[in-house]
Amino acid sequence: MPIDISMPRLSDTMQQGTIVKWNVKEGQVIKSGDVIADIETDKATMELQSFDDGTVARLGVAEGQTVPVGTVILVLAGKGEDVAAVKSSVGASALSAAPATKAMAGGTATSASLPAATATIDTDDTIETNGMRVFISPLAKKIARESGVDLASVQGTGPGGRIVRRDVEAAISGSTLRAASPAPAAAQPARPSPVVSASGTRLAGEIVSLSNMRRTIARRLVESKTTIPHYQVTVEVAMDALVDLRKQLNEQLESQGVKLSVNDFLVRACALAMHKHPYVNSRWVGNPGSENIELLANVNIGIAIALDESPTSKGGGGLVVATLRDADQIGLRQISAQSKSLSDKARTKGLTIEEMADATFTISNLGMFGVDHFTAIINPPNVAILAVGAAIQKPVVRNNQVVPGWVMSMTMSSDHRVVDGAMAAAYLNSVKSLLEKPATLLV
Repeated sequence: MPIDISMPRLSDTMQQGTIVKWNVKEGQVIKSGDVIADIETDKATMELQSFDDGTVARLGVAEGQTVPVGTVILVLAGKGEDVAAVKSSVGASALSAAPATKAMAGGTATSASLPAATATIDTDDTIETNGMRVFISPLAKKIARESGVDLASVQGTGPGGRIVRRDVEAAISGSTLRAASPAPAAAQPARPSPVVSASGTRLAGEIVSLSNMRRTIARRLVESKTTIPHYQVTVEVAMDALVDLRKQLNEQLESQGVKLSVNDFLVRACALAMHKHPYVNSRWVGNPGSENIELLANVNIGIAIALDESPTSKGGGGLVVATLRDADQIGLRQISAQSKSLSDKARTKGLTIEEMADATFTISNLGMFGVDHFTAIINPPNVAILAVGAAIQKPVVRNNQVVPGWVMSMTMSSDHRVVDGAMAAAYLNSVKSLLEKPATLLV
């Protein structure tokens, strides 16, 4: 019997998923455990593994297409089955029985048929236009049909020239992702000359569809800023002793492949300081009229990881928070190893829901980008987030003398319902003390 593989629910809040990339093709033999696709959820881009053996008979969803959880996205032919027979018996209509999510935001699309003489829509994800057969994603085809877009005038920007969702949306909005054939010179209206940079190039204007992750980031951060009473407290830390200690340790540990970062010391300091200030490691719970503050037993530090914003990258941009569990119970080596492992995985394979869950406090460090100071938005259900700038060398006053010194700025955004100004200041001073006397972080 053919084996149907459906869009899985990869998180408790996931309602739909996007096929970022297929790692298999029709006719390919796969085994249980093989990674068959990269799936973008509302939280991350994750690898989808097969739990069955078989031969790929049909890919039912195009790359870039978003479909609801439960939609059949791939059909396998089982052992001994004729692959061609399975493919022909399972049509595209059966695969897409669950409706794909519309990509257009706002308004209602009006239904209109396409001129038959211009472009004939086929059933196998292709169109016949100007005597040429062009691939088109099912979702792009659906949007074009409903919006009355002339597909003969749409140029595909997907793999192999495939017409994808963004191409049709660009045609609807009147912009293009790739220049169409120009009209005759006499018919072109006069336009002002485009602004050209010194390099002789200009930016391309386009409409970028929101990824599931970007949509979730937007929703959660708006919710955070509108429901949590934020305020900020900033302290500066003298980093001279830590810079010296880190250099010494890294020289000694180089042969073992260990390289500690400033962020590793910071994670440990923040985790240890929770023992003096448990309200920073808590969350606001309950419904209006019956609210409580839950002090949490585990100290799980979340580290914000920026993903590559390139459209061709696995992450496709965005931000994820990886969790270092029980960070107060592990040493600098373990913190360093786990941080590197999670960061690399976030930017390549994608993190699992477990690897992003249960953070009790978040650190966002932009120091590696040369940022001196910034503020961050609280990551619910946390009650605080620490924004960390770069450790920079500048003139400072030490023992009544102006000398060069290493200084780092830390700004904590707190939920005023739980952490008031005095609490925030006390916690930051505890972290500051640990960083300024870094030998205490080694024991």
